[in-house]
Amino acid sequence: MTDDDMGNPDNITNKTIEKAAKASGQSKKQTLKNIIESAQKELQKVIKQAGKS
Repeated sequence: MTDDDMGNPDNITNKTIEKAAKASGQSKKQTLKNIIESAQKELQKVIKQAGKS
């Protein structure tokens, strides 16, 4: 993760992760783990859906 939003403040940065961690009362590490787990689940849904097309 980087601090560079590449010119778009909607992009996820370290600050975004830190804000999310603080808002949920979690560590940055746990927040990142949760994001990765959620992204993996979502990716599997997309792959499964693509196989039906």
